[in-house]
Amino acid sequence: MKVIFVNPQGNFDSKDSKLSSHPDFGGQLVYVKEVATAMNKLGIDVDIATRRIEDPNWPEFSSKFDGYSDSNVRIVRLDFGPKSFLPKEKLWTYLGEFSKNMAEFYAKEKINFITTHYGDGGISGAMLAKYLKVPFSFTAHSLGAQKMDKLGVNSQNFVQLDEIYNFSARILAEGTSMKCSSFNVVSTKMERFDQYGHKLYNKFVSVDDDKFKVIPPGVNTRIFKTEKDGNEQIVREKLEKTVKKVKSLLILSSRLDPKKNHISVLKAYASSKMLKDKFDLLIVTNGFENVYENAEKYDQPVIKEILDFVFQNHLKDKVHFLDIRNQKDLAALYRVASESRSVFESVALYEPFGLAIIEAMACGLPVVATKNGGPVDIIREKFMEGLIVDPQDIEDIRVKTEKLIDPDFYDQVRVNGIKRVLSTYTWESTAKRYLENIDKKQFEYKDFDIPNCFYSGSDFPKLLI
Repeated sequence: MKVIFVNPQGNFDSKDSKLSSHPDFGGQLVYVKEVATAMNKLGIDVDIATRRIEDPNWPEFSSKFDGYSDSNVRIVRLDFGPKSFLPKEKLWTYLGEFSKNMAEFYAKEKINFITTHYGDGGISGAMLAKYLKVPFSFTAHSLGAQKMDKLGVNSQNFVQLDEIYNFSARILAEGTSMKCSSFNVVSTKMERFDQYGHKLYNKFVSVDDDKFKVIPPGVNTRIFKTEKDGNEQIVREKLEKTVKKVKSLLILSSRLDPKKNHISVLKAYASSKMLKDKFDLLIVTNGFENVYENAEKYDQPVIKEILDFVFQNHLKDKVHFLDIRNQKDLAALYRVASESRSVFESVALYEPFGLAIIEAMACGLPVVATKNGGPVDIIREKFMEGLIVDPQDIEDIRVKTEKLIDPDFYDQVRVNGIKRVLSTYTWESTAKRYLENIDKKQFEYKDFDIPNCFYSGSDFPKLLI
């Protein structure tokens, strides 16, 4: 079987150059690379089709072909548009050229299926699928409608923001991709109904359609695992400088964003003598060093809120900050912390999926997680895989966390959490779920229509909001 992953903004390369150093890169590239690699290891011939760049600032992406040392995945870079690097918002005009060049490149190869990623990859892959008469799937990763809501787009500012973000093209591309695909991939049930159910997509697809497939992403088990990998001693020494007498910890490790709701865990902790006797509280930062010493230097709302609460409640000796900047050190911290029977807390007001949760679980930390969003799919409380709380209910957070003081219950949740990740949330399991659906659809190409504006790269109809 031959499968193509289409991601025009990808810029994949053998060394993962600039993987997280540009807003267009990061999560979706990791996703495509990991699923493609896992699928290849299951015996599938896999290409990642993306854009070739001839730009002195981006030399890693100039060759026509590339690959990875640990797999036979082929990276195919095709020319379209200007030679220089372009941000994703500038690619829409050239996607018709991209799909035509892909079709010419693959004309003599036997392609069984196409998987498409993000809105621009979705519409490019849809055009390629129509050229080759091959079915395709669509994985949005994020949707334009949610970005519009986040930016507060309305009739007064739409024209200005549409010039910047190309919402007219993006929403039409996403809707067409959803409508024409053989199946649409979502990470959680909530993503299906809350995001794809947005009113801007109603004319394209119904979320009640069985073409929506819940296929969660995986955790990198080469990094996030219970086995030590040599980083533990360095992290242990760093931790001991921060927490003078290392004991059990309640660990918060998420973006310093008000929506991540660090303050509710602090309030639950402060309200419980049991928790204060058993645990210290550790807040992982990324780029914020010596927070107490540099408190006035950091103009960061979440840190300010935490510090105000800490000082008001005389918790400076119990609440600590640790600067961790890479995944290997973070995984090592989790393993070191698990030795002292620590707990991972993630009580965001809303969590679309919960990758941080499965990373902590994979390293052996029991998890207390928000009921809002993806964690309710990940953690099945009845099987004691973790604990689910109302993020706005301080008492609920306190009571559930206190349960993990019991050593027998702690051990059960820890073991079951590890099993849950390894059985359901690995990249191999993600790839297998794709293949299960591809196997059902690979000979079922059905013709469809694509708006001509994508072929021509012009005259995109203005979105009606």
